[in-house]
Amino acid sequence: MLPAILVFLLVVGSVLGAFAAVTFLPGMLDRRRLERRLKDVSTPSPADGDEIGVVKRPKQGPLPAIDRLVSRMRAGSWLAALIEQSGVRTTPSAVVLMTIAAAGLAGFAAALFARQWFAAPIAALLGSVVPVFLLSHRRTKRMRAFEEQFPEALDLLSRALRAGHAFQSAMGMVADELKAPVGPEFKKTFDQQNFGLPLRDALAQLSERVPILDVRFFVTAVLIQRDTGGNLSEILDNLAHVVRERFKIKRQVRVHTAHGRFTAGVLLSLPPALAIVLSFLNPEHMDLLFQDRMGQTMLIVVMIMQTVGFFWIRKVIKIEV
Repeated sequence: MLPAILVFLLVVGSVLGAFAAVTFLPGMLDRRRLERRLKDVSTPSPADGDEIGVVKRPKQGPLPAIDRLVSRMRAGSWLAALIEQSGVRTTPSAVVLMTIAAAGLAGFAAALFARQWFAAPIAALLGSVVPVFLLSHRRTKRMRAFEEQFPEALDLLSRALRAGHAFQSAMGMVADELKAPVGPEFKKTFDQQNFGLPLRDALAQLSERVPILDVRFFVTAVLIQRDTGGNLSEILDNLAHVVRERFKIKRQVRVHTAHGRFTAGVLLSLPPALAIVLSFLNPEHMDLLFQDRMGQTMLIVVMIMQTVGFFWIRKVIKIEV
């Protein structure tokens, strides 16, 4: 009888749960959506994890002591800038914790599965680089998205200026109309100026948060126009045209260097992949490579040649636009 009772209770619980979900869940979701909307309307929305107010307070991480310690170091300022440019809502202390956790997990996995003593330190070192690598990847992706949307922001600024709006209100329109990452960055600049920061300093901080050549062109053009005068809407139209043409040339360059980048990826990943496969197919053969003096020398030479080849190919396929 016990299985029958358990099945009966499970069926009854499922029916009651489904009835409760259909009856009460839509109302709960509507109330939560309404509360979130009222909160967004009644309070200033944070941009990229920082509270915008009269006093700017950075977001506290899980370990504030580590945040304070990292902020006093030169590497800490670089890490904070990397986090802000990547658009990830995290803190330096959280990145430090993730780095330690990734290094520990990678070292433990290498010590558990690998037979060589140096596998664990190398795996821990590689694991510690993963969080920073992911942040760098997110920053590169975000900067490319900003580059694609930036001409649209310039066009919107130009149209707002032609319609009679001031430059500050035009930046507010860009912040409200465009999506991330352009909208939040202009929103932060707009809020900073509203809270009393001079326009020159707000634009300078925009160029620091978005280290793109097109943004520096924009900031320089706006500041020169404010000092010498001129038709700012026409300047922004010409700048938008230049940015679009430059972006078109960069895409053409990426097309022409695609073969070189693919070749570099294959040549650099083939030796490690072959070593991993041979470690499973013929472990004794690979153990000889790691234990014998001649094999260790060959490994060191291979690593040096792989590193030189990586930088050589990167130098060949890198074309400045």
